[in-house]
Amino acid sequence: MSARATPDLVIRAADRGEIPSLERLIASSARALGQGYYSDAETEAAIAHVFGVDSDLVDDGSYLVATDADGRLLGCGGWSRRRTLFGGDNFAGRTPGFLDPAEDAARIRAFFVAPGAARMGIASALLAECEQRAAAMGFTRMALMATLPGVPFYAARGYVEGETIRQQCGDVAVRFISMSKTMADTATRSAVRADSFFGEAMHRERAEPTG
Repeated sequence: MSARATPDLVIRAADRGEIPSLERLIASSARALGQGYYSDAETEAAIAHVFGVDSDLVDDGSYLVATDADGRLLGCGGWSRRRTLFGGDNFAGRTPGFLDPAEDAARIRAFFVAPGAARMGIASALLAECEQRAAAMGFTRMALMATLPGVPFYAARGYVEGETIRQQCGDVAVRFISMSKTMADTATRSAVRADSFFGEAMHRERAEPTG
């Protein structure tokens, strides 16, 4: 699909050459936007063992980046038909295989926003695009593993909390919360909601996801 643009925002597929820059964005996002939710030790453990780019999604064309008109990276996030629910290339708990749209939920993966672009509608626009692309592939449900600061963001967009897990990241256990959503035309509603952020007060977003 071609890049999706607004007057100030372009959403397009990531490429492999951008992975180092995306890894830096992810780390800075986790450190800045995770404050008050995770300790420094938890954040650093998650960066080392879980957070990061899943290059399989980049190769699939389903990991997206948001940039401004000058190409500056503002955020990233993707969707997947692969079974792995969360974690970058450095995560040992990845699950092989592909999902069946008739039975399984598509994965929403690795959403991070640059600290300087927080609460500007970036994550909303990325999520709407991912939901639309997954729906176009026949998926009617979404599933994700949210970081603690990401929970209010996803909940405000129709995702329901499930199990809280404590993922062992080296010697540190880090809390994450599974969330899910039944689409039922939510891709269209999310697109409308995301577009409205660019004509209204962007700062009304309750939180920014870091994962």
